[in-house]
Amino acid sequence: MADTSAPRLLGPAEVRELAARLDLRPTKQRGQNFVIDANTVRRIVRESGVGEGEVVLEVGPGLGSLTLALLEVGAEVTAVEVDPLLAGELPTTIQAYAPAQAERFRVVLADALSVTDVPGPPPQALVANLPYNVSVPVLLHLMALLPSLKHGLVMVQAEVADRLAAPPGSKTYGVPSAKAAWYADVRRAGSIGRNVFWPAPNVDSGLVAWTHREPPTDQVSRETVFAVIDAAFAHRRKALRGALRDLAGSADAAEAALRAAGIDPLTRGEALGIDQFVAIAVALQQTPEAAR
Repeated sequence: MADTSAPRLLGPAEVRELAARLDLRPTKQRGQNFVIDANTVRRIVRESGVGEGEVVLEVGPGLGSLTLALLEVGAEVTAVEVDPLLAGELPTTIQAYAPAQAERFRVVLADALSVTDVPGPPPQALVANLPYNVSVPVLLHLMALLPSLKHGLVMVQAEVADRLAAPPGSKTYGVPSAKAAWYADVRRAGSIGRNVFWPAPNVDSGLVAWTHREPPTDQVSRETVFAVIDAAFAHRRKALRGALRDLAGSADAAEAALRAAGIDPLTRGEALGIDQFVAIAVALQQTPEAAR
């Protein structure tokens, strides 16, 4: 016999009905593309590895498609939503479609880019369909803010997914790849077509899975390492000796620090992994000329 207490998931008809009732007009500014396919949200939850009893942080729950799939596997969900209309309606939707799970859900009206704390028990996982225009800043901000996060899976624009999961030396490797590696081991976890969204976006989507790792150093701060990463990629075609000149105080100081870190001064930033950026930051900190 079917478990009648299990949540009902949203399909195309339910999403459009909710949107019509709210007189909702999805905006590109907020990256509002709502998932209308139950198999897709179940796939996201499955790929995330979230299990029963885990506390999950969801960003941008929208109309609740992914939220309901997370509740279906027994997770406790804290959803952060910036749109007052959607945040106000979400508890009603959860009560209607997952009444037996409603006590395991809470919604926070806030901008995930600027949130400074999350109410309730510390979340262990982050699972979200992130707005394309702010996906990387949101992900990095939450990884920094919430050390309790141990793993997660986010759906982002396919191009962004490639960047986040890119290894050193690849064409798509850059600032997002290097900074994400400070917090986690990151991998591509699949692709999502455009037809599972309403309205359909004009770009493809990708899944990015990650597992928390301890910071690669305690000798220098994350901010110091990230300053090196930013400088290294500010001029992609520049060798590191020139790219780090301003940060070090001079090209000679940059070269000295690079040699101390065991790195050829003519190397470019896209060739380095997070541990090498850490080594440069440590060496710069020990260089008398380095500007702070």
